[in-house]
Amino acid sequence: MRYLSLPLSLMCALWLLCGPSVAQQPQAAAASPPYGTPISVEQARVAVAAAVAEAKKNNWFYAVAIVEPSGALVYFERMDNTQYASGQIAQDRARTSALFRRPTKAFADRVAQQNDLSVLSLAGSNWSEGGVPIVVDGKLIGAIGASGGTQPQDGQVAKAGADAVK
Repeated sequence: MRYLSLPLSLMCALWLLCGPSVAQQPQAAAASPPYGTPISVEQARVAVAAAVAEAKKNNWFYAVAIVEPSGALVYFERMDNTQYASGQIAQDRARTSALFRRPTKAFADRVAQQNDLSVLSLAGSNWSEGGVPIVVDGKLIGAIGASGGTQPQDGQVAKAGADAVK
């Protein structure tokens, strides 16, 4: 009898751990915007200026990166006194947002709300808030990544930059 209880206990434990996630209905994925003409340097400067203005308004120190839809860097700025690690983080967030055509917060939400750790295995992804696609006329022309504060602050700075591009 003792030998039956161990497998039964393991099966019960697995059911408890996996059961709730199986019961959840999959959410319909929002359609990704189609790619457009890559962001220009001038548009990238506008986005970075707006993001840096948002950071300065709040007395934050930021690194901001702009990439084209392929993920290639177009423009980068690091404010004085920004932690050095933020430069690479901003670039990684921008690249992830462009390549996956969604805000990096979508990955963080997926982990937090659905306990779905599969996003951790996505090659080249950064799943923390602070990367936002830049969409003009319904087409993705690039993405912005920001780093220097908390994740919500990073998202706020990146959104300010993305919203400034017309």
